[in-house]
Amino acid sequence: MNQAHREYFELFNEISIIAQLTRTIMEQRLPDGMTQPHFSVLNHLVRLGDSVSPRDLSCAFQVPKSSMTNTLAGLEKRGLIEVRPNPKDARGKYIYLTRAGRDFREQAIDALAPNIDEIAEQVSLHEVHVLLPALRGLRQVLDENRVTQPNGASSPTES
Repeated sequence: MNQAHREYFELFNEISIIAQLTRTIMEQRLPDGMTQPHFSVLNHLVRLGDSVSPRDLSCAFQVPKSSMTNTLAGLEKRGLIEVRPNPKDARGKYIYLTRAGRDFREQAIDALAPNIDEIAEQVSLHEVHVLLPALRGLRQVLDENRVTQPNGASSPTES
């Protein structure tokens, strides 16, 4: 591996560690039984809109459909999403965010305030403003060049 490849690997490694640490923070703040994948689906639906199929979501998150089905069942059980039939195909379903789902997402973000305050003591808002465009750019490149799933599914929809 050449030096440039090593540095890109270092970047991926840091992002992976950050993802692991932030997942732990988030899951400590979520109510019992709720996980980062639950929050991530709600966040995705708020940011990019609902009326999507479970398959679309499994592609967006690059997880097996069975994993997404399990995540959606947990959200539906809590009244945070609705699963409705596809009017054009009785076998298909669409996912819709409920008002409770939107409210839950906002409450989860608000619950992070103590952790964000701690981080803000060491990472300035200026540094955040510098980092965000570069991270968004990297995410867009990765999103546009997704690895095809084993079942052939791939989606350019960001998660």
